[in-house]
Amino acid sequence: MDDQQLGRFEVLAEIGRGAMGIVYKAKDPMLERAVAIKTINMGLDRDGAEMYEKRFYQEARAAGGLNHPNIVTVYDIGKTDTECYMAMEYIEGAELRTLLLPGKPLPVPRALSIAAQVAEGLAYAHERGVVHRDIKPANIMVPDNGAVKITDFGIARMRSSSVQTQTGMMMGSPKYMSPEQVIGKRADHRTDIFSLGVILYEMLTGATPFTGESVNAVMYQIVNFVPPAPSAINPVSPAALDAIVAAMLAKSLEERYQSAAEVARGLRECELQAHGAATGATSTLPLGVLAAGPTPTVVDKEVKSAILAQTLERSRRAEDETPAPDSAPVRGLSRTFDSLEATQRLVALSDAALTRDPAASGPLPLSMQTTSTALSGGWRPRDTLIVAAGAVTGLIAAAIIVLL
Repeated sequence: MDDQQLGRFEVLAEIGRGAMGIVYKAKDPMLERAVAIKTINMGLDRDGAEMYEKRFYQEARAAGGLNHPNIVTVYDIGKTDTECYMAMEYIEGAELRTLLLPGKPLPVPRALSIAAQVAEGLAYAHERGVVHRDIKPANIMVPDNGAVKITDFGIARMRSSSVQTQTGMMMGSPKYMSPEQVIGKRADHRTDIFSLGVILYEMLTGATPFTGESVNAVMYQIVNFVPPAPSAINPVSPAALDAIVAAMLAKSLEERYQSAAEVARGLRECELQAHGAATGATSTLPLGVLAAGPTPTVVDKEVKSAILAQTLERSRRAEDETPAPDSAPVRGLSRTFDSLEATQRLVALSDAALTRDPAASGPLPLSMQTTSTALSGGWRPRDTLIVAAGAVTGLIAAAIIVLL
């Protein structure tokens, strides 16, 4: 690989590998600088190759149109017979995920600095109509010296782009997904804020707020549970920071921070307070956003109902500037029905039924009560009367026919 050329770039070494391609360290001989080359292997079936090529160019357009200290810079894109490639800024540093060790929180000032820089980069992208949708520690580069960088806009959604990831497809990494992503809704810029809140929580406590032995278990927790406040897990974390984390992790979009710029300002203010060694700070947490004690609790029923009550049509309304004309209705099927969303709700209910302790007290969820009643109610007296009346009517009609 040492002698390989990609366009004008000289490949020096492989620095990363994924399912769809490889990342190389390379040299730009014209400008005499190191670059990172991300490639996508096109040796797939035609449909798969076309889809990934479109997503690859979408990433290049999304990141290439952004010029900010906290977003990786794209220099060039190109294509060979077998692969597409993108030349980006080469960063001497490490992915944030390599710095996050179980049970070992980062120092509070460092966690605040990293989160504030990411929030500032996201605010810039959001103002230009780009939503990342996959904010996670693996997509945040922490250099040895210099600014933190957001990378990998591979599943970004641009409002002005004609090439978008498919609606209804689950995009994102499970532990860092927002509730609206879990239930299959259209993700807007507030999804990135939720994901950054999960990362900030992990930096402060040494653990993600939502955990489980399977993807379904993690997704169930994201929708149904509220985690304890960071200060309840890590006493070093300032209580004033709890309110910021709570507003980032609010399950309701209306209760969540409405812009990444607000998040950045709050984190910078908290950073100044931390440097000033402020003491006696208290926080007022939004109801139902974080648990009061050191253990997770079930989300407030009203909050969960508000999340599930929003239809997919409603979540699209603010983003579809030119809605398509109404088509002829299909009998027996609602136009707003979404199979992925319905399936995920069914999985959540099934998981609840399977994991419920038979000796536990308390009512079942309303939807499960309804199902249980319908299945176990038996043959009711009204049903018997209806069947008997039908039989008598049939006999009378038969007798009249015979007499005639």
